[in-house]
Amino acid sequence: MAKVAFIGLGVMGYPMAGHLAKAGHEVTVYNRTASKAERWVAEHGGDRAPTPREAAAGAEFVMACVGNDDDLRAVCTGADGALAGMGAGTVFVDHTTVSKRVTEELYAAADHAQVSFVDAPVSGGQAGAENGRLSVMCGGDAGAYARAEPVIAAYAAMCRRLGPSGAGQLAKMCNQIAIAGLVQGLSEALNFADRAGLDGAALVEVISKGAAGSWQMENRSATMLADEFDFGFAVDWMRKDLGICLDTGDEIGAALPVTALVDQFYKDVQAMGGGRWDTSSLIRRLRAFDRG
Repeated sequence: MAKVAFIGLGVMGYPMAGHLAKAGHEVTVYNRTASKAERWVAEHGGDRAPTPREAAAGAEFVMACVGNDDDLRAVCTGADGALAGMGAGTVFVDHTTVSKRVTEELYAAADHAQVSFVDAPVSGGQAGAENGRLSVMCGGDAGAYARAEPVIAAYAAMCRRLGPSGAGQLAKMCNQIAIAGLVQGLSEALNFADRAGLDGAALVEVISKGAAGSWQMENRSATMLADEFDFGFAVDWMRKDLGICLDTGDEIGAALPVTALVDQFYKDVQAMGGGRWDTSSLIRRLRAFDRG
């Protein structure tokens, strides 16, 4: 068992940190809103700290799951940042979906502090975090990854190193690119079925067992048919992720025509007031369009 700090107790981080505690690790948490950290400690035990630096002090591993590039910089660097509190030879594991650029920046800052940095974004959504069944895609030095993997296992169904620093973030971009097209395709299929007078639930029962089946169909089709989107991964966060994908695509010369189109569809959903709706809300845009 290890001494671990967990920074960021959002819809993903809160249950992930909980799985670490359940696995027997000694966990100290930090969250920008202190009341959430207090609630986590009341539920799971462990301790909380007023700054990332104090949370990281004495920890063998520091995990972070925050919002974006700037949030990650804020909890890592500066006088109160986690790197200032970490000892030589310790490992920082970043579960945030961020740009490859900030990953490279923080890898260098960690190396200067004699700390290892593993980028380890996750997929599986809120349900995956709560059930400890996340897919974790990692980049970083092989030795640091090997040390961190048994700790990450507390909330992972799959964890794999895909290459040097930044490889995990590039893999997460691939994940989001694939999801964007899948959700749009599923939205179009379900909306088409409705317009054609088919029973949507019966349709899904049939086609989900064939080549059209996917995680999105299995986990989101019922709520899409029910027009329910007040859960899961928010449109605002998906647009942040797709922006990273599109910027990186420009940098490396990879065409992303479908991703660019679906990003604009999500922009339409935001304009409908759906920034906090689940990403499967793309179907609501089609319904609005068809109604004229």
